[in-house]
Amino acid sequence: MQNAIRIIGIDPGLRRTGWGVIETIGNSLRFVASGTVMSDAEMDLASRLCQLHDGLAEVVHSYQPDEAAVEQTFVNKDAVATLKLGQARGIAMLVPARAGLHVSEYAPNAVKKAVIGVGHGEKQQIHMMLKILMPKAEFKGNDAADALAIAICHAHNRGGDRMRRILAAG
Repeated sequence: MQNAIRIIGIDPGLRRTGWGVIETIGNSLRFVASGTVMSDAEMDLASRLCQLHDGLAEVVHSYQPDEAAVEQTFVNKDAVATLKLGQARGIAMLVPARAGLHVSEYAPNAVKKAVIGVGHGEKQQIHMMLKILMPKAEFKGNDAADALAIAICHAHNRGGDRMRRILAAG
């Protein structure tokens, strides 16, 4: 009998970082939990990053995932916003890595393709497919839903990701 693999998906953002935890056994998926870590926009950047770090660290500690997946994010219009998002993304990768987890990264179109079958789609399509794939899934807002979608993407791709790590290690 296969063991369940617990995966945390993280959708990084400076204001709201979504997280979603699922378990996978073979091809089956089971919803565990989801939520959003918020930072206080009135605080300075360093304090906001600390809030994200501490919130995500508590989630990782509470749910004890085996693997982590983070969405690659790209913002091109505003350089300052891109830098701030990059710093939040650094926290999203650092927290699970410090907990000893391998962190995989997925492009937004790869996440959508894994969940809705195509690389472009609306948020409502993702929400609908999450409910079909995991009927007991509960999520408040797009950030938590996106994080669950990232976890599902990793569940579908983890075999190939594991093989790439083995080959890279030589």
